[in-house]
Amino acid sequence: MADVLPLVEARLCTALGEPDARAAVTFLGTDRIEVLRFRGEDQEGPLVRYATLGMSAHPMTDPTALVADPVKGPRAELVLSVRQGRAGTDKVLRPLAVLAASPQVEGVVVAPGASLDLGEPLWPGAGFTSVLVAEPGGLVEDLELDEPLDPVRFLPLLPMTPNEAAYKRVHGAQALQERWLTHGTDLRDPLRRSVPLD
Repeated sequence: MADVLPLVEARLCTALGEPDARAAVTFLGTDRIEVLRFRGEDQEGPLVRYATLGMSAHPMTDPTALVADPVKGPRAELVLSVRQGRAGTDKVLRPLAVLAASPQVEGVVVAPGASLDLGEPLWPGAGFTSVLVAEPGGLVEDLELDEPLDPVRFLPLLPMTPNEAAYKRVHGAQALQERWLTHGTDLRDPLRRSVPLD
């Protein structure tokens, strides 16, 4: 079902413009994952967005299923937005590809509310080693595919500090997001500190 990917790339370009860079990563035993870089901006200034391309080529399979369904099942790509020029965030390409390959490698289903932990900084010097998977639909609309295929969802990733990740494990994603909201946290700031959690 690799013919899904041109449709996915077209949807990304419609929402985010043309990519100004792309990198491909292949892990042993997995299909190639590309990461596309887009430039954009919001009210606060220039942004850089990184989107995976390749994760949605196959549906994600419940790890408890005895047989993987080659057609049915959720499909997704990952999108990370950060403020431009404040940190060496282009080094996030390989870690993002690792996260996008996790359904193939580890048999996990990536869904909103989940944590994805890299065990190392998202980019050199980053204070984040994991991300919270947010709800899709805001930045890039779901891509409907022909039946019986599930739509491709574009899942925003919100970087978490180790303390925030620990808080989320105990209290849940909703509680952490409420903390961020209460404190006016700029989740796109690659240099931000952990939100107060006491």
